[in-house]
Amino acid sequence: MNVNLLENPFPSTTYHGAEYFCDREAETARLISNMQNGNSTTLMAIRRIGKTGLMQHTLSQLPLGWKGIYIDILETENLCQFLNLLTTSIINAVPEKNNIGQMFGNFIKSLRPVISFDTLTGAPQATFDIKPKDVEANISSVFQFLEKQAFKTVIAIDEFQQILSYPEKNTDAWLRTRIQHLKNVVFIFSGSQQHLISELFTSPKRPFFRSTQMLKLEKLNHTVYRNFIVSMFKKYNKEISVAIVNEMLEWTNNHTFYVQQLCNRVFAVSPKKATSKIWKQQAYLLLKEQETVFFSFRNMLTNPQWQLLKAIAHEGVVYQLTANQFLKKFDLGTSATVLRSLKTLIGYELVYNEFDTKGKQYYSVYDVFFQRWTESR
Repeated sequence: MNVNLLENPFPSTTYHGAEYFCDREAETARLISNMQNGNSTTLMAIRRIGKTGLMQHTLSQLPLGWKGIYIDILETENLCQFLNLLTTSIINAVPEKNNIGQMFGNFIKSLRPVISFDTLTGAPQATFDIKPKDVEANISSVFQFLEKQAFKTVIAIDEFQQILSYPEKNTDAWLRTRIQHLKNVVFIFSGSQQHLISELFTSPKRPFFRSTQMLKLEKLNHTVYRNFIVSMFKKYNKEISVAIVNEMLEWTNNHTFYVQQLCNRVFAVSPKKATSKIWKQQAYLLLKEQETVFFSFRNMLTNPQWQLLKAIAHEGVVYQLTANQFLKKFDLGTSATVLRSLKTLIGYELVYNEFDTKGKQYYSVYDVFFQRWTESR
């Protein structure tokens, strides 16, 4: 076996390269086409469907003359931390060993950050200790520096909804003003809190309204995903049947994160051939390991909220939450009670609402494992 291969071909935590990335060819092509035509893009999708992986994969496939910068701003709490992360990411993406890196390094030094090095990776980190008004000026300077380069830049910002929690007022309006005049720099925006990302880019009240191309990320095609899984087992001299993979994909609702979790476990414990008994045993263990999390849901919710969550999970997909049939089946009380509970569940990101291919709105639980655990009780 190639020594560069991962020990397990089903990573579930981060992007490990094109070799372990399934499909998304059309979406990658669309993102690159948008960039080349001067358009930024907003990725829209439910959580754990593969938005971050697609962003990182796209940056690894950029055409000649493009530089890609990826930043995850979830841990940032203000614009200064945003600046720290932005400059650190550029320093690591464009190292000083080449002329462009040296030029950027000199530019960054002119802003007078404190440069330190990560104790684990040794990668450089930039930190600014400056006044709030200087933070905005420095972010603008970074954008303008990239704007003036001979190469084109795409900045992929993950967890972009985090700017809504910054203490600085109207951060989205300020960023929109700085971004809209850039011609040599485009962006990919994404985030795990779908309702907030949607609010930022689809509400007429928001500065980013209609400022980007929208790309809705759907679940991977069942057949394509199935063939990918079978081929990865084969590549590692292991065997798994099409029938078993079909069962696994159905159990995980074809939801990328949960598929990867289950495949990772099944691959790890299968000596040569994965069997139906093996995958079902691993599925059972995954649910048992998550029980503490599921019970924590119950403890933080009121009884009506908990009962509604279980009812939606049990049904899988619910089109009419206030229909008498649904209310009576699960003894949920009045429609008013259900609607109040629903608002909380969506706020906690335990439940999401989507539209099917016919434009009909439905509700489902985010956590597929919780859904299967509920069904088994």
